[in-house]
Amino acid sequence: MRGQYVQIEPLDAQAHAALLFRAFEDQDYLWHYMYDGPFSSSAQFHRWVRDVAAKEDPLFYAIKNLDTGNIEGVASYLRIAPEAGSIEVGSITYGPALQRTRSATEAMFLMMSWAFEAGYRRYEWKCNALNLPSRRAAQRLGFSYEGIFRQAAVVKGRNRDTAWFAMIDSEWPGLKEAFEAWLSPSNFDDAGMQGERLGDLTGLVRVASDPLL
Repeated sequence: MRGQYVQIEPLDAQAHAALLFRAFEDQDYLWHYMYDGPFSSSAQFHRWVRDVAAKEDPLFYAIKNLDTGNIEGVASYLRIAPEAGSIEVGSITYGPALQRTRSATEAMFLMMSWAFEAGYRRYEWKCNALNLPSRRAAQRLGFSYEGIFRQAAVVKGRNRDTAWFAMIDSEWPGLKEAFEAWLSPSNFDDAGMQGERLGDLTGLVRVASDPLL
């Protein structure tokens, strides 16, 4: 998957592990709400990449920021259920250079585009209910809030209440139009400042908002 600002390619330990380790190095906060990590060494991280790259669900991808030419993030499809037409995006981990960039947003747009074009009718986002940045990101990207599953898991010895978000195929045309308008070079001035905010555009399509935001 390739866009204006980002390229998404199947995760491969030999090609990507060392580059990702450098992108994530000394950023232990990235793993606070994740099931895995943080990683104490490049060897430990390489083994994790090797193991997850071999799986088909979750199905992991590396994210290349075309503005810098570097591999700077990962994301996956998971809970892939073609028979129900449902698929989830998760394990989204961006290094500091990728965070809050057009490349970061376009990566999510490309992944949701592929899902709906492949015939999925429901695209999910779930996160720890305490992870307010993730909940903000879901809402900005056009996912509708669906509630909290209480005590849904125990992660790293801590309770996890899970916040659920989703978008569905009938909403996709409007959301796609919102992303295309926001990602257009004409939406940014010479200093890179946005004209229209993505959350304002997707808010016209979302059917439910997160009560905490």
